[in-house]
Amino acid sequence: MNVAIVGTGYVGLVSGACLAELGHHVTCVDLDPQKIEKLRQGIMPIFEPGLEETVKRNVGNGRLKFTTEYTEAVPNAEWVSIAVGTPSAEDGSADLSYVFAAAEAVAKHMNKYIVVADKSTVPVGTAERVRECIKKHYSGDFDVISNPEILREGHAVSDFMNPTRIIIGSPSERATELAKQLFAVLDCPKLIMSPRSAELTKYAANAFLATKISYINEIAHLAEMLGADIEEVAIGIGSDPRIGKDFLRAGLGWGGSCFPKDVRAIRKVGEALGHPMSIVSAACEMNERAKSRIVDRVEQALGGLSGKHIGLLGLAFKNNTDDTRESAALELARRFHEAGASVAGYDPEAVIYDPDAMRYVLRGTSPLEVAQNADAIVIATEWDEFRNLDLSAIRKAMKGDLLMDARNLLKPEAVRAAGFRSLSVGRA
Repeated sequence: MNVAIVGTGYVGLVSGACLAELGHHVTCVDLDPQKIEKLRQGIMPIFEPGLEETVKRNVGNGRLKFTTEYTEAVPNAEWVSIAVGTPSAEDGSADLSYVFAAAEAVAKHMNKYIVVADKSTVPVGTAERVRECIKKHYSGDFDVISNPEILREGHAVSDFMNPTRIIIGSPSERATELAKQLFAVLDCPKLIMSPRSAELTKYAANAFLATKISYINEIAHLAEMLGADIEEVAIGIGSDPRIGKDFLRAGLGWGGSCFPKDVRAIRKVGEALGHPMSIVSAACEMNERAKSRIVDRVEQALGGLSGKHIGLLGLAFKNNTDDTRESAALELARRFHEAGASVAGYDPEAVIYDPDAMRYVLRGTSPLEVAQNADAIVIATEWDEFRNLDLSAIRKAMKGDLLMDARNLLKPEAVRAAGFRSLSVGRA
């Protein structure tokens, strides 16, 4: 099938590369000429395990192309996925300006029936609005469906190639059949529903997972006060098949490019309908407390933060990605800085998009470097390399002796054996 992908961010680039891997002929269009030129040269704009190899392989075999011109992508396409950003507006709602701009550009180059798929996470009713946008510029036959992405950063290629389900919010049998054809080789349930149900499904799933993380963090704080171990508690409750073990890791809470904006958006939708999302709101409040509690505990252990030096291990919002959007680690750095501490941070892949962040965190090249003369070390991102730190060397490089393991990567007894005072989340 001939496919066009609008946008080459995390969702668009992974989707385009993986659809080419499935045997389709894919053209990715993006208005950033520098990004497109780098992609043609095999230089990835993001870090995602397996992505570079997949892109290079399919560019080499002629199934994947990159362009800045809609004229090269849309006229021959049978399927167009819109995979552009939907950032939060100032009021917390989803900013759909990029979606509508893409839809308009696609419409101006349509010349036959195609399916236009909203791949971006969008509010309920967006497919209808995209359809109206296209009709202003194209009078022929077409369908707009909702086909929300279900990809975890750090596992996106694997998730695309081995999905647990594919959601197809389709208004017509013709569009449904084309969607089934596009994903035919993927062995998983294809869940057919209305576009509105598909749009709500994506928001509801992200809000539920965010709530699950906030819940385990609330229990973790209780475990600390009661002398229980949240790791043992999480195994206990996660073994119940009604609950499941995923998203029960206590720590800094959720961040990144999806959960924060999607949770804000669904709250805004509820408010607009006069239906406050009280559970979702509580999850947001708990997520803020998870970060505040880490800062407060470090401050208490150091007898204040003014004039102290903090070594921060991890800057990305999670492991296996370079994404620092709404990273809890960077938020910790900001709060330490505002309390009077200096911060040196190390991350193997993180790209800091916010230039203001460089005011409050000095980038280091290794864990040992950021440990130099530090009063405390804080593990803020769950990179595997932090599970195997040379704790003795880090302790010798430090001025102080405090290690806050905010991701529970290390055994407290091993931390203490290396000469540290050990703090973690949800452990007595």
